[in-house]
Parts: sequence; structure tokens; C-alpha cells
Amino acid sequence: MPNIHCLTVGQGDCTLIEHGSGRVSMIDICGGNTERISAQSRTHSLLENVKGNFRMCNSPTNPLDYLKENGLTSIWRFISTHPDMDHLDGFDALMNSFPVLNFWDQGARREKPDFARSPFKEADWDRYVKVRDGEENGTRVVKVKQGSQFKYANQDDKSGHGDCITICAPSDQLVEKCNDSQDFNDASYIIVYNARGGKIVLAGDADDDGWKCAIDKYGELLRDVGFLLAPHHGRDSDRDRSFLDHLKPRFSLLGCAPSEHLAYDAWRNRNLAYATQNQCGNIVVDAGGDDLSIYIENDTFAEKAGGDTSKTNEQGYYFLGAF
Repeated sequence: MPNIHCLTVGQGDCTLIEHGSGRVSMIDICGGNTERISAQSRTHSLLENVKGNFRMCNSPTNPLDYLKENGLTSIWRFISTHPDMDHLDGFDALMNSFPVLNFWDQGARREKPDFARSPFKEADWDRYVKVRDGEENGTRVVKVKQGSQFKYANQDDKSGHGDCITICAPSDQLVEKCNDSQDFNDASYIIVYNARGGKIVLAGDADDDGWKCAIDKYGELLRDVGFLLAPHHGRDSDRDRSFLDHLKPRFSLLGCAPSEHLAYDAWRNRNLAYATQNQCGNIVVDAGGDDLSIYIENDTFAEKAGGDTSKTNEQGYYFLGAF
């Protein structure tokens, strides 16, 4: 049964897709170099703050631990949405710990960051470049952009329709523009996972030009979206949010960022349902039914939001609702 796991990894992104084919996609990684606060300590802090800050972002998940705990032993494809370090934190450890069979490269070529005062590890960047440049034994580089059609993603295979992933952006022209400017948010992959229960949209840090590029070519596919992982972790950043008028997502997840930086009003003013990872913790979307059933790590928020805490999934997460 297809499941989408959006992990709470601090101020970054990491998403896993368990496809109906049995293959596993990982989209970005962050928190791969951190240890998680114990469940006991985390629960205690929640009980003290049920009226306000749920503090789930204070106990980030290590994606490598999560993979092991859930019996996932290999990654069929790693999709690096764009080369920012909060989407590559722990990449070296991932490559050392799990077979990664395919790596998607959209062609973004950022200059090496300065790690002298960085919270991130230079080894993650160096391993990313090695893999991206095709120098990692056992990992195949797949160079794909907007409109690419290929087996195991969006063309038929033995399971019927591959893994139902469409690349809506970036285009060749947009990647070239980002390489020239060295501003890579608009080089982010915008992908649609078209599951039975609804369309899942994952968009890295896509900015205004990225959304225009995607909607101009894939306008119909990007309508009636079931679930949106908010781009740029849901931060405001003075962005044009008119893409929400087109997507009209039934549910959106905003990531970990200081509350004053999140673009709550963009969703509230459009009467769109959303929650934050600070409220939910890890979230699993069961996309195998006629709708999207959402389960979250935080039972306190699930109950306060009208969910059913007597109903849990394989991870022991609590039912928030169906969208």
C-alpha cells in the first residue's frame, strides 16, 4: 500500500515514498547527522504545552534511524530537489548506510558552499558532488527535467504504470537561469506523485518562476491536489502564493520554522486546510484508498484537532483525518 512519510527533521526536508511497486523514493535529506530526543522527554514537554507550542520540531527525526526502524533497507531513487545544504544534511551517512540505486539530477550546478562557519558538514557536499557526477559505484545518475518520460517513474512496467511520478519543473531554461544567478530555489524539482487516494505535490524550495514553469505546462495535473508539502518549509519570504489558487490543496503541511516566519495567512485567507510539523511531528499519508488518510506522531494535537486517537497506523501514529 503506498505511503508518504514526511519526517520532522528540523529546518529542512526529508520525504519518503513507499510505492505500490515496493520501490522506495527519498526526496531530500536533513537531520541525518543528529540524534533524536527520547520519546519520554518529548512527551513530557508536550504535556506541559498542550495549549500552545507543541514543540515537535525540538525533537528531529534522524532519517537513517527511521529507515531502519521501518524495515526499509534500500533506496530505489534519491531525488535531490536542489543543492541547498538543508536538503543534503546527512547525505554522506545515507550513502554509507543504504544502497541508493538511482540519483536524480536536474542539472543544477552550485558553487561549493563555505563551510568555515556552517552548521552543515562538508563531507555531505563532497559526497553529493561525487554521486551527482556519476563517480559512486552502484548508483546510477538519471538526468531528468520537466517532461521526462521513462520507465519506473511514469511509464509502464510490470506493476502497470511505474511509480506514477511526473516532473512538472524545472525546465532546461529555468535550470540554466539558476546556474547563471547561483540562486537555486527555482531549480527545485516540482513533482507530482499521482496515487489512488489523490495527488501528492512535493516542491523543495520552488519559488515564483518554478511554479509558473510547472503550471504553464502541467496546469491540469496540478489541479485538485490532495496533499501539498509546502515549498520552502512554508516560510513567507515575500513570495507570490497565487499557485495555491491553482492547486487548491485539500491539505498542506508546513515545515519547521519560527512561527513568525510561516505564511499562515496564505492558507487561512484561502480557507485551505493545513497543519505544521511543529504540531504533528512525523506524518504518514496513506494514499492507497479512495482518499488520503493522514496519521501523525503527536496524539495530543490529533485529539485537539478532532482526529481519532483510537485509530493508529503501522508506525503507531494517530489518525488526524481523511482528505
